[in-house]
Amino acid sequence: MGKKKESTPRSRIKTAIRNVFLRSRERAKALKKTSYCCIDCGIKQSQAKGREVKIEVHHVDGIDWNGVVDLVIDRVLAGDLVPVCKKCHAERHKAG
Repeated sequence: MGKKKESTPRSRIKTAIRNVFLRSRERAKALKKTSYCCIDCGIKQSQAKGREVKIEVHHVDGIDWNGVVDLVIDRVLAGDLVPVCKKCHAERHKAG
């Protein structure tokens, strides 16, 4: 068995966002809209043993994963972070 790749902040962010997408209503709606069939060839998703077919959801415009990860890092993980209690945190957001 091969060595497991080391987890990095960037890879963890990408995995977390991917998991949100995989569980999203939007993805489920796209699959349901076509009755779990491929829009190119018409094959239907199947879990029948020996005839498994997985239908995936494709982003037509693509995803700039590096841009998404950079945005999360820049807006959520970087910058001036200061610890405050829950009450003061709410007050800071109210103050704008």
